[in-house]
Amino acid sequence: MRRRLPPKALCNMQNQSDRLSNLPSHIVDGILSWLSIRDAVRTSILSSNWRYKWASLPNLIFDKDCCPSNDQAIAKSKLINIIDQVLVLHTGIIQKFKLSHKDLQAVADIDRWILYVSRSPIEDFVLEIWKGQRYKMPSSLYSCEHLLHLELFNCLLNPPPVFKGFPNLRSLDLQHITMTEDAFKNLIAWCPSLERLTLMNFEGFFNLKINAPNLQFFDIGGNFEDVTFENTNMLSIISIGLYINVETEFNGRQNHPSNMLNFFACLPHIQRLEVQSYFLKYLAHGNVPSRLPVPCLDLYYLSIRINYYDIKENKAAFCLFKSSPNLSELEMLARYEEESIAKTGTTFWEEKLQADCVFHQLRVVRIIDICATKPELDFVKFLLANSPVLEKLTVKPNSADGGLELLKELVRYKRASVQAEVIYMDT
Repeated sequence: MRRRLPPKALCNMQNQSDRLSNLPSHIVDGILSWLSIRDAVRTSILSSNWRYKWASLPNLIFDKDCCPSNDQAIAKSKLINIIDQVLVLHTGIIQKFKLSHKDLQAVADIDRWILYVSRSPIEDFVLEIWKGQRYKMPSSLYSCEHLLHLELFNCLLNPPPVFKGFPNLRSLDLQHITMTEDAFKNLIAWCPSLERLTLMNFEGFFNLKINAPNLQFFDIGGNFEDVTFENTNMLSIISIGLYINVETEFNGRQNHPSNMLNFFACLPHIQRLEVQSYFLKYLAHGNVPSRLPVPCLDLYYLSIRINYYDIKENKAAFCLFKSSPNLSELEMLARYEEESIAKTGTTFWEEKLQADCVFHQLRVVRIIDICATKPELDFVKFLLANSPVLEKLTVKPNSADGGLELLKELVRYKRASVQAEVIYMDT
């Protein structure tokens, strides 16, 4: 026997439905924007007015939340079906399209999805292929002239001859990418509005040239052998790491000019610099100057990964210190190699203890992963003796062994700043 709802209950349901149906469009859009595609589609059961609200969503994001499954084959099949159905039923313009799923491989379906999306004034495009071979980007992507942000992972890029760049692109993130040097150089040159550039793990070339007049942020890591800048006066934030085979580095390049001078020649307004991996070794190649011909007056933050046993790396770091009069925050991370063994005699930083290199603005320092060897401790002495306004020095060793003895050693060092606080952090 079928139960009938009492009139009061039926009235409450109708009122609730009316409230949902009568919500202003901007509130509905706001609610849908916080939901995954799967949950946004489910809102169609709320009321007749909500049935196709999701179909005009400007942002389409297909990730792990849209079709969770423990079976990879099922998850892949479901994902393809979901994307097909959403695109078929979608009625509005598409401003953002993101496809990033752990079970997605380079499949032919992606070509037609990109073709469909390229017909809208797409501004934000993200494609992350987590499995399989590089996905060859179709020519339809290169016609998206309204792009503001482009992010690609595990793709092969070969722009067609008619491609003349993305005139409005502000942010470009390329990781695990294969392309030729000429294609990359043209891509950067034909994006005149580019402000942020991230490059990780490229294949196809090793010498990198960046020509970007509006570039402000640059993050790079991989097996690049050379990095040069042209027309990058706006560049202010750089994080850079090169992975170089220590045994074969710069083989046959003994007369190579100073990398230090070449690197900073077109960086007049650098503010934050992170020297990661083996990049300090790259900077140290050639004749390291005592200081740069043009000081880095805007540089206030510096992070360096350094081998304290490498004299040339220490010289390069010393040059940076002397060329950065307004440096206020410094981070030093120890890097060890096979030749990093204890040595007797005077160290580089012990010789520079009384050098004319005063950190007039340095207030915060972090020294990480040290083993409390003589070269490292001499650097700490040098730092404390030449930082008159230092407020905090944090030391974090790579092992907890001998921590108490290290702390006792540190507090005995002479300090140029009476307010300098030495903080020891356990690993």
